[in-house]
Amino acid sequence: MAQDVIPITDPRWRIQSAASHGPSTPLPMTRHEMDQRGWDACDIVLITGDAYVDHPSFGAALVGRWLEYLGYRVGIIAQPDPLSIATFRELGKPRLFWGITAGNLDSELANLTIMRKLRRDDPYSPGGRAGRRPRNASIIYTACARHAFKGVPVVLGGVEASLRRFAYYDYWTDRVRRSLLFDAKADIIVYGMAERAMAELAWRAWEGKPWHGIRGTAEYLNTISDLAAVKELPSYENVAAPTPDGRRAFMEMARLIEAETDPQSGGILVQRHGNRWLVAHPPAPPLATEEMDLIYSLPFTHRPHPSYGKDRIPACDMIKDSVTIHRGCYGGCAFCAIGMHQGMTISSRSQKNVLREIERMTRTPDFHGTLSDLGGPTANMYGTGCRHSRSNCRRRSCLYPELCPNMQTDPAAFTKLLQAARQVPGVKHVFVSSGIRYDLALADKSEQWLRELIAHHIGGRLKIAPEHIAERVLRAMRKPAASSYLRFLQRFRELCRDTGKPHDIVEYFISGHPGCTLGNMVELAQYLRQARIQPSQVQDFYPAPLTMAAAMYYTALDPETSQPIYVARTDREKGLQRALLLCHKPEFHRKAREALRAAGRADLIGRGKHCLVPPGKGE
Repeated sequence: MAQDVIPITDPRWRIQSAASHGPSTPLPMTRHEMDQRGWDACDIVLITGDAYVDHPSFGAALVGRWLEYLGYRVGIIAQPDPLSIATFRELGKPRLFWGITAGNLDSELANLTIMRKLRRDDPYSPGGRAGRRPRNASIIYTACARHAFKGVPVVLGGVEASLRRFAYYDYWTDRVRRSLLFDAKADIIVYGMAERAMAELAWRAWEGKPWHGIRGTAEYLNTISDLAAVKELPSYENVAAPTPDGRRAFMEMARLIEAETDPQSGGILVQRHGNRWLVAHPPAPPLATEEMDLIYSLPFTHRPHPSYGKDRIPACDMIKDSVTIHRGCYGGCAFCAIGMHQGMTISSRSQKNVLREIERMTRTPDFHGTLSDLGGPTANMYGTGCRHSRSNCRRRSCLYPELCPNMQTDPAAFTKLLQAARQVPGVKHVFVSSGIRYDLALADKSEQWLRELIAHHIGGRLKIAPEHIAERVLRAMRKPAASSYLRFLQRFRELCRDTGKPHDIVEYFISGHPGCTLGNMVELAQYLRQARIQPSQVQDFYPAPLTMAAAMYYTALDPETSQPIYVARTDREKGLQRALLLCHKPEFHRKAREALRAAGRADLIGRGKHCLVPPGKGE
């Protein structure tokens, strides 16, 4: 932990002890609930694009419970109606500030498919109904909050704001936009995991102190003359220019941002937007184990707010019997936003703390003995990490192109946790369903953890994400070589036979990633046919803001060499790649034939064993 960072367990952050409102009392969503607590006003009101589920997997609930623990009066307005300012006035005027998040999902991605069609559902809404959160939710909620009560500061947070703190490529409008801080007209952005920054920010607001210079935040200034040792990014005007020079400037910006995202070595990044400066302070250090234990021990009800009645919230149903055991991911995949949001350092909970949560779950009436998932972003990263705390390290992946020798990847801690979880009275099954890194599993030469996993902790199917098979595409993705995936498959099947457990593997693949050509997709389709793998669904590439893959998509440049790369940008190009991945399905045969002809592989159309699709009528 950086020397200038005060642990969140330090009592100075607590303005007063949090009052107890009973063991199963969620944060207030109505004036009546405030009255029951004897409150005349909230110190902080959180606005979220998700339904309010009082569970640590929901960002607003996590931040709300944390601020409550620190002594603040916190209310939540969930999915307010932008057409009714009255819904933003439900809890009255906040004394300190608004905290606004679009929710656990990017609000554009929550509303639209990659092909820009309206989604039919939203798993974070009551009944799974779509349309409960607006597009550009951070911007719209901020405008409504400003209109509801003048003069109240606005703090933006969550994944939508975090990934848009700098100028960014917006897939939905196909242009580069300003930092969300400027477009939303908020006061400050808290980026990444928010506990440290929110503790200091709320304390400063309580004490009447300015918010300047807080780690894990982005603010705007009229001048940067008082800042020392800043690193200047290309300006918004430069990176937004629709020219070759503008695209090169955008790629330079992406490389600089990526190099400065580690809390140990990252500096202050500044970016000019017109006559103002976007100032992003270094990332907040990740939580230590005792801090993680504190956060996950807060008095969550682990249920939706009672106001939803019988309306089920699908995302809650998915995680209600699961336990988060760590944060962070050091895989560094080019397309993944987890590392950019949660960081590359693994923050693990203690075994004792995890077991205490499992014991609590066994006492709930709707728990039937099965833990659906004991995991995190990458389950088998629990208890692992850099031996040198990543001091002065600039690598953006600890696993690519090969495992860093400074990494401690022994899965012993996870093995012990799984074994202990199985022994908790009332627990019948403990599954790991959040996915694993197969290259990490192969690094464990003893294979004890993998044997343990196969024998006890797979609910029929193990999830892994090779994403592709073509080496040039895997390099663009920063994924391990195909040989690693194939070695794991072979060893996994051998161990399944040895243990008498006939498990299946569910593989995830991506179509349309920058650098992936139709020829590369033909190569993947041929492998899938040979291996008798028929993906039921595939992931269409989405250029998540702040990821290197988004920069590759927008600029069509290789980040390492700055040389041009192929990018499937049109709906037709994307559709052809998707069709090859799903060519085993009759409804994709026509497009797959079109793709094969475009790739110069019409020889794969026919009824021979080597063919991918049958001929069309009259062919």
